[in-house]
This record gives sequence, C-alpha cells and structure tokens, in this order.
Amino acid sequence: MSTTRIFDSSQFLQPTEGEPIRSVVTESKDAVVVAWYVKPGQTILPHVHPHGQDTWTILSGKGEYYLDQVGTTQPIIAGDIVVAFMGCVHGVINNGEEPLVFISVVSPSDAGYYLVSLSERPDQNTAIAWDC
Repeated sequence: MSTTRIFDSSQFLQPTEGEPIRSVVTESKDAVVVAWYVKPGQTILPHVHPHGQDTWTILSGKGEYYLDQVGTTQPIIAGDIVVAFMGCVHGVINNGEEPLVFISVVSPSDAGYYLVSLSERPDQNTAIAWDC
C-alpha cells in the first residue's frame, strides 16, 4: 500500500482526442481514486458498478450526467459532488466549452464495471437498480 496521502491531481489529468482516459491516482482494496479530463463533446458512456459506489467531485467545467438507462440526464457543474450508488447507471457528456475535470472515488476497488445500452425502456431481466 502507498504511504503517499496527498496527491497533485493536475499530474494525473490526461487530455486525449479519443475517449477520455481513466487515470488512476491511487488504489487500495477499499477504493480506487481516478482523475478525469473530459474535453468538450467527449462522453463517458453510461455504465454501472454492480458491487460498489462511484462518487465524483467536479473540479471544473460542466456536463449532462446520465441518471438511468433510458438516457435521462441532469446538469452538473464545478463544485458538485455526484454519487452513483451501487447499481446506478451513470456517465457524462461534456456539453460545455471547457474541459470537464473531476475526481472519481470508486469503493470498494473491486466494485465491478459494465457498460449499459441506452434504451427507451429497461429490460425486465436487467440487474440495474432503477430507483437511483
């Protein structure tokens, strides 16, 4: 386990032309901390952590945060703390004119991950929590 407890988040931000890069700041069995740099027009696709929670602290920029598999979104801005409880669909579209920069904490670190497809109505056999 790392003994470092203070990190300069700017050292982990990785702008890219393709998909935004998940840049791990630190990881333990309890959580993984990730820095995100999402350029205007880029998207973190809707996904779920079936065995854990993903909490985002928005440092700068704005976006439309996915709330469910139907594609419902809500605006998020710098200063917001956004929580996707276990099984909640989440992701973001940067619809602003500046980068969306945030820190994500997924807990526990083995929370799992899978992409979800947006649909007009959820499949009744899906394991996603719809009341998030």
